[in-house]
Amino acid sequence: MGGQGAHPKFNRRVTVLGSTGSVGVNTLDLIAFAGARGEAQVEIEALTANSNVALLAEQARKFRPRFVAIGDASKKDELKEALCDIDIEIGAGAEAVEEAGAREADWVMAAIVGAAGLKPTLNAARRGAAIALANKECLVCAGDVVMEAINSNGGALLPVDSEHNAIFQVFDFERPNRISRLILTASGGPFRTWPAADMMNVTPAQAVAHPNWTMGAKISVDSATMMNKGLELIEASHIFPISHEKIEILVHPQSVIHSMVEYVDGSVLAQLGTPDMRIPIASTFAWPDRTPTPSARLDFAEVAQLTFEAPDLERFPSLRLAREAVQRGGVYPATLNAANEAAVASFLAGKLKFLDIASVCEHVLDQVDRRNGPLRLSSLEEAMAADGDARRIAGEAIALRVAA
Repeated sequence: MGGQGAHPKFNRRVTVLGSTGSVGVNTLDLIAFAGARGEAQVEIEALTANSNVALLAEQARKFRPRFVAIGDASKKDELKEALCDIDIEIGAGAEAVEEAGAREADWVMAAIVGAAGLKPTLNAARRGAAIALANKECLVCAGDVVMEAINSNGGALLPVDSEHNAIFQVFDFERPNRISRLILTASGGPFRTWPAADMMNVTPAQAVAHPNWTMGAKISVDSATMMNKGLELIEASHIFPISHEKIEILVHPQSVIHSMVEYVDGSVLAQLGTPDMRIPIASTFAWPDRTPTPSARLDFAEVAQLTFEAPDLERFPSLRLAREAVQRGGVYPATLNAANEAAVASFLAGKLKFLDIASVCEHVLDQVDRRNGPLRLSSLEEAMAADGDARRIAGEAIALRVAA
């Protein structure tokens, strides 16, 4: 990546956890763009993928990382063969992905989807890296543990989700007591105006067709159920020094305002932009500076109008479940996340109906509540135990629905 500018404005040693997913691909695209313009001098320490050997090998050839890891251990030989003529260290399996997070990089993109991203991200946090966080589950499952690791080791959490990134850009961290509420905006997903009866027959293909954003299948389904917004509520309660009661959700179908911060004087500060993940990625990559992106600019005349509406909690019960989980605290957010992951996977596999995703999640939360009562989360091990317990209960509930 030869630079055209005389002097790069900043240097980065980078690891991308989940480089073959949507966020990872956009991250590398932005890095290549910044390098070609001479904006940044970048060294790639590590790239990881779950199973996409072909794309990981292609990325490794282009960016020449020191280390690559494939999560599917059975594909190690295939990756070695694909990179046999290049001097790159290769690892495979969950331990190798965790090692990638522990390697020396000052900026780590945490973009592994699901609970699998927790350990490698926590490893990066314990090293004091600046973590560009695109993985919801890290804070949902073990927010107290992750934030403690970041804060005690001199690191930084730079949120990549467009909503949290928007708040991050306009949040006055020096005077948080002057903030009266946070407003997380939501597109409402593809079924915002569907008759409730029609939602029972939603197909996976319909659920992954997001009206504004290009995202992976699991995240797109979460947007369709609005569980993504519920998980973002839990995340925001960890990222920002403000009570979860002061975090609200507002449906904004145009996805132009990515979120807002209201101050005690009535001023509301909003961050706006086109629905392109390279914009929030760029703000974390260059932080505390700014760097150009190839993203399209907003044409306000073309947008013409911005509309808002309250979310329908009857149509989207996932929002209610997430609010209950953050109020209970402890293992409940991790439990909700694991149940949702299991239910979404079954829906995408054609085994579960769309509306059953939320009902499975509610069932799992009720089971934990009845058997264990309030629990506090104090370690990663507790989070992982809660995750495993929730997946088992969800699996049993899903099996009953499949058999019915």
